[in-house]
Amino acid sequence: MKKIFIFIIFIFFLVSCIPQELSINIEKQQDSPTDDKNINKTLDNEQSLSEEESQNLIKEDTKNKQSLKKTIQVMLPLNKKHEYITNSLINALEIATYDLKDSRLRFDINYYNNENDLINIFMKKSINNSIIIGPLTSDYTKKIKQYCNKNIIVFSFASDRSLAGECVYLFNFFIEDDLRTIFQYFDQNNKVALLYPDNNYGKYLSKVIDEYSSINNSALLYKLSYKNDLSDLRTVIKQLGKYEYRKSELERQKKLLKLRNDETSLSSLKKLEKFETIGELDFDSLIISEGNIRLLELAPLLPFYDIDPNKIQFVGTGLWDEKSFFDEPSLQGAIFPGVEEIKRKNFFNKYKEIYQVPPPRTATLMYDLAALVSFLLYADDQKITEKDLFRGIDGDFSFENNIIKRNLSILKIQDGKAVLIN
Repeated sequence: MKKIFIFIIFIFFLVSCIPQELSINIEKQQDSPTDDKNINKTLDNEQSLSEEESQNLIKEDTKNKQSLKKTIQVMLPLNKKHEYITNSLINALEIATYDLKDSRLRFDINYYNNENDLINIFMKKSINNSIIIGPLTSDYTKKIKQYCNKNIIVFSFASDRSLAGECVYLFNFFIEDDLRTIFQYFDQNNKVALLYPDNNYGKYLSKVIDEYSSINNSALLYKLSYKNDLSDLRTVIKQLGKYEYRKSELERQKKLLKLRNDETSLSSLKKLEKFETIGELDFDSLIISEGNIRLLELAPLLPFYDIDPNKIQFVGTGLWDEKSFFDEPSLQGAIFPGVEEIKRKNFFNKYKEIYQVPPPRTATLMYDLAALVSFLLYADDQKITEKDLFRGIDGDFSFENNIIKRNLSILKIQDGKAVLIN
């Protein structure tokens, strides 16, 4: 297993991160190293071989290498709703193919518009020992899972965990990895509140968070949701921070000090005039499960209603792993689980240079998946065990019950960057 782990790191980390000239050396090692060794040994030991015999050996070796070539079927939707993400995944695959320089590997891109398209493609292309990348969504993954009786491997981007199993492996970003990392970072004295949208993502997070809060016995005090259209967001934030109560308490304190009318009381009153509310909150960490531009709407409202980021630790999820959030003043000092940008910086720069636009965060999924498939071609049985640890540009990962499990770190937003703190 130690050898397997070292070999995996060799393929995943070095190929994707090292300079191009070193990648060329790796390509030479990838081309059936055992056959190269045998032919070199034969040529060394049989110095009397004629030139014709030597050429025959080389031709036979080339023939053996050609037989190792494998076509990987890629199945992605081609419709207006998914056009952007499909194109970004194909772009990432092109970059991965160039970086890997694996001459045995060929990707056959198949586009589907509907369920019938997908099933027809799947039935035609899922021959014995096939490796398939796709489908993109949970509903279509469910349709093809019924054909798992064949000896195939399907790497789906679906988010529905119940689909994992048999031939289906789920390759995505999952909130369970975020929660496990967050609560491993917290200590047992943490008092935690959760603020989440009333949508499928938020509801699922609220459902599973209790399990992870028991990792270190943190006290999960509140779970407050707001409408998906954000229409009641201000009301919910005021409720979370007990804004009205703390504001009325401040007014009560001011009146008492005015009645006393002594020098000390008037000095204290002058200080209180600077505050909107008074009193401490009963939680010290706030998990905010929001992303995209909605986070930039939500975050400034927290200090506005006196949930002070200098006193309360704001905590995000993997949805925060976007540069556009790192300059937001109310998020300075906030933390979230993720992987240092430097691990995927080369990929991002190359993508932007080639396609003239930055890639979506999810594009790295295809890059790491292409590298994983390349590794599987070396495996005798093309099987993945839960002991196997892989290293990609999105960090170390393994598979547990056919679902990707990521090893994440805690990053802190600071001066426009996300820096590693553990």
